[in-house]
Amino acid sequence: MSGQEIKIIDLRSDTITHPTPAMRKAIFDADVGDDVYGEDPTVNRLEALAAEMMGKEGALFTTSGTQSNLTAVLTHTKHGDEIIVGNQAHMLWYEVGSASAIGGVVIRTVPNDSCGRLSLDDIEETIRDKDIHYPVTTLLCLENTHNRCGGTILTPDYTDEVCELAHTRGLKVYLDGARVFNAAVALGVPASTLTRNVDSVGLCLSKGLSAPVGSLLCGNRDFIQRARKFRKMLGGGMRQAGIIAAAGIVALEKMVDRLVEDHSNARRLADGLASIEGITLARDDIPTNIVMFDLSPELSITEFLEGLETRGVKVGFRDGGPFRAVTHCMVSYSDVDEALTRIEAVCRGLHHRA
Repeated sequence: MSGQEIKIIDLRSDTITHPTPAMRKAIFDADVGDDVYGEDPTVNRLEALAAEMMGKEGALFTTSGTQSNLTAVLTHTKHGDEIIVGNQAHMLWYEVGSASAIGGVVIRTVPNDSCGRLSLDDIEETIRDKDIHYPVTTLLCLENTHNRCGGTILTPDYTDEVCELAHTRGLKVYLDGARVFNAAVALGVPASTLTRNVDSVGLCLSKGLSAPVGSLLCGNRDFIQRARKFRKMLGGGMRQAGIIAAAGIVALEKMVDRLVEDHSNARRLADGLASIEGITLARDDIPTNIVMFDLSPELSITEFLEGLETRGVKVGFRDGGPFRAVTHCMVSYSDVDEALTRIEAVCRGLHHRA
Protein backbone atom coordinates (compact mmCIF):
# COMPACT_ATOMS: atom_id res chain seq x y z
CA MET A 1 0.00 0.00 0.00
CA SER A 2 3.07 2.23 -0.09
CA GLY A 3 2.66 5.36 -2.17
CA GLN A 4 -1.11 5.34 -1.77
CA GLU A 5 -3.15 7.86 0.14
CA ILE A 6 -4.71 5.80 2.94
CA LYS A 7 -6.67 6.77 6.00
CA ILE A 8 -4.75 6.31 9.23
CA ILE A 9 -6.82 4.31 11.73
CA ASP A 10 -5.37 5.21 15.12
CA LEU A 11 -6.30 2.76 17.88
CA ARG A 12 -3.45 3.57 20.26
CA SER A 13 -5.65 5.43 22.74
CA ASP A 14 -8.78 7.52 23.12
CA THR A 15 -6.43 10.36 24.10
CA ILE A 16 -5.83 11.09 20.41
CA THR A 17 -9.39 12.38 19.94
CA HIS A 18 -9.80 15.88 18.50
CA PRO A 19 -12.28 18.48 19.76
CA THR A 20 -15.64 18.41 18.02
CA PRO A 21 -16.99 21.35 15.97
CA ALA A 22 -19.28 22.21 18.90
CA MET A 23 -16.24 22.34 21.19
CA ARG A 24 -14.33 24.58 18.80
CA LYS A 25 -17.26 26.99 18.68
CA ALA A 26 -17.57 26.94 22.47
CA ILE A 27 -13.85 27.70 22.77
CA PHE A 28 -14.22 30.64 20.38
CA ASP A 29 -17.21 32.05 22.28
CA ALA A 30 -15.94 31.31 25.82
CA ASP A 31 -16.55 33.90 28.52
CA VAL A 32 -13.34 34.08 30.58
CA GLY A 33 -11.78 35.56 33.70
CA ASP A 34 -8.87 34.81 36.02
CA ASP A 35 -9.48 31.35 37.45
CA VAL A 36 -6.81 31.66 40.16
CA TYR A 37 -9.05 34.40 41.60
CA GLY A 38 -12.07 32.16 41.02
CA GLU A 39 -13.36 34.65 38.43
CA ASP A 40 -13.58 32.55 35.26
CA PRO A 41 -17.32 31.94 34.75
CA THR A 42 -16.79 29.11 32.28
CA VAL A 43 -14.47 27.22 34.62
CA ASN A 44 -16.92 27.78 37.47
CA ARG A 45 -19.73 26.38 35.37
CA LEU A 46 -17.66 23.33 34.37
CA GLU A 47 -16.71 22.61 37.96
CA ALA A 48 -20.31 22.90 39.15
CA LEU A 49 -21.47 20.56 36.37
CA ALA A 50 -18.82 17.96 37.17
CA ALA A 51 -19.54 18.09 40.90
CA GLU A 52 -23.23 17.52 40.23
CA MET A 53 -22.58 14.59 37.88
CA MET A 54 -20.24 12.96 40.44
CA GLY A 55 -22.60 13.62 43.36
CA LYS A 56 -19.99 15.73 45.18
CA GLU A 57 -20.03 19.18 46.77
CA GLY A 58 -17.30 20.67 44.62
CA ALA A 59 -14.84 20.19 41.78
CA LEU A 60 -11.48 21.54 40.67
CA PHE A 61 -10.39 21.90 37.03
CA THR A 62 -6.89 20.47 36.49
CA THR A 63 -4.64 20.16 33.49
CA SER A 64 -4.60 16.34 33.37
CA GLY A 65 -5.63 13.11 35.02
CA THR A 66 -2.11 12.76 36.39
CA GLN A 67 -2.40 16.18 38.03
CA SER A 68 -5.78 15.25 39.50
CA ASN A 69 -4.36 12.00 40.89
CA LEU A 70 -1.33 13.67 42.44
CA THR A 71 -3.37 16.57 43.81
CA ALA A 72 -5.72 14.07 45.45
CA VAL A 73 -2.80 12.24 47.08
CA LEU A 74 -1.29 15.50 48.35
CA THR A 75 -4.64 16.62 49.75
CA HIS A 76 -5.52 13.36 51.48
CA THR A 77 -2.07 12.62 52.97
CA LYS A 78 1.05 14.08 54.52
CA HIS A 79 4.71 13.20 54.00
CA GLY A 80 5.54 9.79 55.40
CA ASP A 81 2.01 8.39 55.11
CA GLU A 82 1.30 5.19 53.23
CA ILE A 83 -1.19 4.74 50.40
CA ILE A 84 -2.57 1.49 48.98
CA VAL A 85 -2.93 1.04 45.21
CA GLY A 86 -3.41 -1.92 42.90
CA ASN A 87 -0.27 -3.45 41.44
CA GLN A 88 -1.61 -2.63 37.95
CA ALA A 89 -2.75 0.90 38.79
CA HIS A 90 -2.13 3.73 36.34
CA MET A 91 -0.89 5.78 39.30
CA LEU A 92 1.83 3.19 39.89
CA TRP A 93 2.88 2.52 36.28
CA TYR A 94 2.52 5.71 34.28
CA GLU A 95 2.80 8.76 36.53
CA VAL A 96 6.59 8.92 37.02
CA GLY A 97 6.39 7.92 40.68
CA SER A 98 4.99 11.34 41.51
CA ALA A 99 3.10 10.21 44.61
CA SER A 100 6.43 9.23 46.19
CA ALA A 101 8.75 11.74 44.51
CA ILE A 102 6.55 14.78 45.14
CA GLY A 103 3.95 13.58 47.64
CA GLY A 104 6.49 11.90 49.90
CA VAL A 105 4.24 8.91 50.54
CA VAL A 106 5.01 5.21 50.69
CA ILE A 107 3.18 3.23 48.00
CA ARG A 108 1.99 -0.22 49.08
CA THR A 109 0.50 -2.49 46.43
CA VAL A 110 -2.28 -5.06 46.48
CA PRO A 111 -2.76 -7.42 43.51
CA ASN A 112 -5.42 -6.47 40.99
CA ASP A 113 -7.49 -9.39 39.76
CA SER A 114 -8.31 -9.70 36.05
CA CYS A 115 -11.23 -7.30 36.49
CA GLY A 116 -9.17 -4.64 38.24
CA ARG A 117 -10.55 -5.37 41.69
CA LEU A 118 -8.61 -5.53 44.95
CA SER A 119 -9.50 -8.35 47.33
CA LEU A 120 -11.12 -7.04 50.51
CA ASP A 121 -9.04 -9.56 52.48
CA ASP A 122 -5.85 -8.28 50.83
CA ILE A 123 -6.82 -4.69 51.62
CA GLU A 124 -7.56 -5.59 55.24
CA GLU A 125 -4.21 -7.33 55.62
CA THR A 126 -2.30 -4.45 54.01
CA ILE A 127 -3.66 -1.66 56.21
CA ARG A 128 -1.06 -0.96 58.88
CA ASP A 129 -1.81 -1.27 62.56
CA LYS A 130 -0.88 1.72 64.70
CA ASP A 131 2.78 1.14 65.60
CA ILE A 132 5.77 3.39 66.13
CA HIS A 133 7.68 1.43 63.47
CA TYR A 134 5.08 1.82 60.69
CA PRO A 135 3.97 4.59 58.38
CA VAL A 136 0.31 5.47 58.80
CA THR A 137 -1.98 4.08 56.10
CA THR A 138 -4.29 6.94 55.17
CA LEU A 139 -5.49 6.48 51.58
CA LEU A 140 -6.78 3.69 49.35
CA CYS A 141 -6.87 4.28 45.60
CA LEU A 142 -9.17 2.50 43.13
CA GLU A 143 -9.37 2.78 39.33
CA ASN A 144 -12.57 2.62 37.23
CA THR A 145 -12.48 1.72 34.41
CA HIS A 146 -9.18 -0.09 34.81
CA ASN A 147 -6.68 0.68 32.08
CA ARG A 148 -4.12 -2.13 32.32
CA CYS A 149 -6.80 -4.73 33.01
CA GLY A 150 -8.54 -3.96 29.72
CA GLY A 151 -11.16 -1.29 30.45
CA THR A 152 -12.77 -3.36 33.19
CA ILE A 153 -15.46 -2.01 35.47
CA LEU A 154 -15.81 -1.77 39.23
CA THR A 155 -19.48 -2.18 40.14
CA PRO A 156 -21.24 0.13 42.59
CA ASP A 157 -21.71 -2.70 45.11
CA TYR A 158 -18.01 -3.61 45.03
CA THR A 159 -16.93 0.02 45.41
CA ASP A 160 -19.34 0.48 48.30
CA GLU A 161 -17.88 -2.58 50.07
CA VAL A 162 -14.33 -1.30 49.67
CA CYS A 163 -15.33 2.14 50.94
CA GLU A 164 -17.05 0.66 53.98
CA LEU A 165 -13.93 -1.34 54.86
CA ALA A 166 -11.58 1.59 54.29
CA HIS A 167 -13.71 4.07 56.22
CA THR A 168 -14.08 1.64 59.12
CA ARG A 169 -10.27 1.50 59.32
CA GLY A 170 -9.92 5.29 59.08
CA LEU A 171 -8.79 5.51 55.43
CA LYS A 172 -10.03 7.84 52.73
CA VAL A 173 -10.83 6.42 49.29
CA TYR A 174 -9.80 8.09 46.05
CA LEU A 175 -11.13 6.88 42.71
CA ASP A 176 -9.01 7.36 39.60
CA GLY A 177 -12.04 7.67 37.35
CA ALA A 178 -10.26 8.77 34.18
CA ARG A 179 -12.83 6.73 32.21
CA VAL A 180 -15.57 6.58 34.84
CA PHE A 181 -18.21 7.58 32.27
CA ASN A 182 -17.32 4.51 30.19
CA ALA A 183 -18.12 2.43 33.27
CA ALA A 184 -21.36 4.29 33.92
CA VAL A 185 -22.57 3.96 30.32
CA ALA A 186 -21.68 0.26 30.20
CA LEU A 187 -23.64 -0.41 33.40
CA GLY A 188 -26.50 1.91 32.48
CA VAL A 189 -26.24 3.93 35.70
CA PRO A 190 -25.44 7.56 36.51
CA ALA A 191 -21.75 8.13 37.19
CA SER A 192 -22.66 9.33 40.68
CA THR A 193 -23.78 5.77 41.49
CA LEU A 194 -20.18 4.65 41.00
CA THR A 195 -18.75 7.46 43.13
CA ARG A 196 -21.34 7.82 45.88
CA ASN A 197 -19.15 6.58 48.72
CA VAL A 198 -15.64 7.50 47.58
CA ASP A 199 -14.17 10.57 49.24
CA SER A 200 -12.83 12.01 46.01
CA VAL A 201 -12.74 11.17 42.31
CA GLY A 202 -10.80 12.38 39.30
CA LEU A 203 -12.22 12.20 35.77
CA CYS A 204 -10.71 12.97 32.38
CA LEU A 205 -12.26 15.14 29.69
CA SER A 206 -9.59 14.43 27.08
CA LYS A 207 -10.09 10.71 26.47
CA GLY A 208 -13.37 9.31 25.15
CA LEU A 209 -15.15 12.60 25.84
CA SER A 210 -12.96 14.24 23.17
CA ALA A 211 -12.04 17.52 24.87
CA PRO A 212 -8.54 18.73 23.95
CA VAL A 213 -7.23 18.98 27.53
CA GLY A 214 -8.27 18.75 31.14
CA SER A 215 -9.48 16.74 34.09
CA LEU A 216 -11.67 17.39 37.11
CA LEU A 217 -11.06 16.47 40.73
CA CYS A 218 -14.27 16.20 42.76
CA GLY A 219 -14.94 15.91 46.49
CA ASN A 220 -16.43 17.78 49.43
CA ARG A 221 -15.97 21.54 49.84
CA ASP A 222 -13.16 21.32 52.39
CA PHE A 223 -11.25 18.84 50.23
CA ILE A 224 -11.57 21.03 47.13
CA GLN A 225 -10.48 24.13 49.05
CA ARG A 226 -7.31 22.37 50.19
CA ALA A 227 -6.76 20.77 46.78
CA ARG A 228 -6.86 24.18 45.11
CA LYS A 229 -3.69 25.17 46.97
CA PHE A 230 -1.90 21.98 45.94
CA ARG A 231 -2.95 22.52 42.34
CA LYS A 232 -1.31 25.94 42.53
CA MET A 233 1.82 24.36 43.99
CA LEU A 234 1.99 21.99 41.00
CA GLY A 235 1.73 24.83 38.51
CA GLY A 236 -1.88 24.13 37.69
CA GLY A 237 -3.28 27.52 38.59
CA MET A 238 -4.43 28.68 35.14
CA ARG A 239 -5.67 32.13 34.27
CA GLN A 240 -8.27 32.51 31.49
CA ALA A 241 -8.84 28.76 31.55
CA GLY A 242 -12.39 29.12 30.32
CA ILE A 243 -10.93 28.80 26.82
CA ILE A 244 -10.38 25.09 27.46
CA ALA A 245 -13.09 24.62 30.09
CA ALA A 246 -15.67 25.49 27.43
CA ALA A 247 -14.77 22.31 25.54
CA GLY A 248 -15.09 20.38 28.79
CA ILE A 249 -18.67 21.55 29.26
CA VAL A 250 -19.54 20.27 25.79
CA ALA A 251 -17.78 17.01 26.64
CA LEU A 252 -19.90 16.46 29.74
CA GLU A 253 -23.16 17.59 28.16
CA LYS A 254 -22.87 16.02 24.70
CA MET A 255 -20.26 13.25 24.62
CA VAL A 256 -21.14 10.88 27.45
CA ASP A 257 -24.11 9.02 25.97
CA ARG A 258 -22.32 8.33 22.68
CA LEU A 259 -19.66 6.24 24.47
CA VAL A 260 -21.94 3.26 23.88
CA GLU A 261 -20.86 3.43 20.22
CA ASP A 262 -17.22 3.04 21.22
CA HIS A 263 -18.10 0.00 23.32
CA SER A 264 -20.00 -1.59 20.44
CA ASN A 265 -17.10 -0.94 18.06
CA ALA A 266 -14.66 -2.44 20.56
CA ARG A 267 -16.68 -5.65 20.72
CA ARG A 268 -16.82 -5.79 16.93
CA LEU A 269 -13.06 -5.25 16.78
CA ALA A 270 -12.45 -8.00 19.34
CA ASP A 271 -14.67 -10.48 17.52
CA GLY A 272 -12.79 -9.77 14.31
CA LEU A 273 -9.36 -10.06 15.90
CA ALA A 274 -10.30 -13.39 17.48
CA SER A 275 -10.97 -14.81 14.01
CA ILE A 276 -7.52 -13.86 12.65
CA GLU A 277 -4.92 -16.63 12.68
CA GLY A 278 -2.01 -15.64 14.91
CA ILE A 279 -4.01 -13.38 17.24
CA THR A 280 -5.60 -14.30 20.57
CA LEU A 281 -7.58 -12.01 22.82
CA ALA A 282 -6.06 -11.30 26.22
CA ARG A 283 -9.59 -11.40 27.64
CA ASP A 284 -12.79 -12.71 26.05
CA ASP A 285 -15.14 -10.10 27.49
CA ILE A 286 -14.80 -6.52 26.30
CA PRO A 287 -16.42 -4.39 29.03
CA THR A 288 -15.87 -0.97 27.47
CA ASN A 289 -13.62 0.48 24.76
CA ILE A 290 -10.26 -1.26 25.31
CA VAL A 291 -9.27 -4.44 23.48
CA MET A 292 -6.15 -6.32 24.57
CA PHE A 293 -4.65 -9.02 22.36
CA ASP A 294 -1.53 -11.15 21.92
CA LEU A 295 0.43 -12.37 18.90
CA SER A 296 1.42 -15.99 18.39
CA PRO A 297 5.03 -16.63 19.52
CA GLU A 298 6.13 -17.69 16.03
CA LEU A 299 5.25 -14.25 14.63
CA SER A 300 7.58 -11.28 14.99
CA ILE A 301 6.23 -8.43 17.09
CA THR A 302 8.54 -5.97 15.34
CA GLU A 303 7.44 -7.09 11.87
CA PHE A 304 3.79 -7.03 12.96
CA LEU A 305 4.04 -3.43 14.14
CA GLU A 306 5.98 -2.44 11.01
CA GLY A 307 3.33 -4.08 8.85
CA LEU A 308 0.54 -2.22 10.64
CA GLU A 309 2.42 1.07 10.27
CA THR A 310 2.81 0.48 6.53
CA ARG A 311 -0.91 -0.18 6.22
CA GLY A 312 -1.96 2.81 8.29
CA VAL A 313 -3.07 1.09 11.49
CA LYS A 314 -1.74 2.13 14.90
CA VAL A 315 -2.09 0.09 18.07
CA GLY A 316 -0.49 0.36 21.47
CA PHE A 317 2.30 -1.89 22.70
CA ARG A 318 4.53 -1.39 25.73
CA ASP A 319 5.80 -3.11 28.85
CA GLY A 320 6.21 -6.34 26.91
CA GLY A 321 2.57 -6.61 25.86
CA PRO A 322 -0.19 -7.33 25.31
CA PHE A 323 -1.19 -5.13 22.39
CA ARG A 324 -3.90 -2.58 23.08
CA ALA A 325 -6.51 -1.17 20.70
CA VAL A 326 -8.85 1.55 21.95
CA THR A 327 -11.99 2.69 20.16
CA HIS A 328 -13.17 6.29 20.28
CA CYS A 329 -15.22 8.87 18.40
CA MET A 330 -12.65 9.14 15.60
CA VAL A 331 -12.97 5.43 14.77
CA SER A 332 -16.20 4.51 12.99
CA TYR A 333 -17.92 1.18 12.46
CA SER A 334 -16.48 1.02 8.95
CA ASP A 335 -13.02 1.97 10.26
CA VAL A 336 -13.12 -1.08 12.52
CA ASP A 337 -13.87 -3.34 9.56
CA GLU A 338 -11.11 -1.73 7.50
CA ALA A 339 -8.63 -2.07 10.37
CA LEU A 340 -9.47 -5.75 10.67
CA THR A 341 -8.89 -6.25 6.94
CA ARG A 342 -5.47 -4.61 7.18
CA ILE A 343 -4.48 -6.49 10.34
CA GLU A 344 -5.49 -9.80 8.79
CA ALA A 345 -3.36 -9.02 5.74
CA VAL A 346 -0.34 -8.32 7.95
CA CYS A 347 -0.77 -11.59 9.86
CA ARG A 348 -1.24 -13.54 6.62
CA GLY A 349 2.00 -12.11 5.29
CA LEU A 350 3.87 -12.97 8.49
CA HIS A 351 2.60 -16.56 8.39
CA HIS A 352 3.89 -16.93 4.84
CA ARG A 353 7.35 -15.85 5.98
CA ALA A 354 7.34 -17.93 9.18
